[in-house]
Amino acid sequence: METEQKPIISIPFPSQWGIDAAIAGRPIVRGTLNINSIPDNRVDGTVNFRGTPIQIQGSWNESTKQITFDSPYATFSGNLTIFDDPQIKIRHFILSGRFIMKPPSLQAGEYGTWIATTDKSLTGSPIISTTVPPVGVFLTSNILSQMQKQGYRG
Repeated sequence: METEQKPIISIPFPSQWGIDAAIAGRPIVRGTLNINSIPDNRVDGTVNFRGTPIQIQGSWNESTKQITFDSPYATFSGNLTIFDDPQIKIRHFILSGRFIMKPPSLQAGEYGTWIATTDKSLTGSPIISTTVPPVGVFLTSNILSQMQKQGYRG
């Protein structure tokens, strides 16, 4: 008797993500998130909102699919979800959660939400989802696509 094996899904790296952040439901900044590596569940990469990559470091919990990372201006926490689109053979990786601004930011102490996405070719069987991804998935996918067409590597 065979047991059904669930696919092992994790954050792809190295990877570039489109990211969108909002405070009180109002968009404040859009850019790219680069996850360079995750050695021993430590996240290493950059975030680029204003044209200059800023180093980030954090942690990844594989069993709970939770990520946290710090930039000099904010602390981000969130969860990974997956949305497969078998018609176009794309797997959407979605990180979303909350952040808090910290000094020296002029918005220190303010909370907000963020969403980041990246896409990979779907290989193997798709994961069947009964939910529709949030609208932010399409926005950040478009941001990333436009930057890649312009040759931006942020």
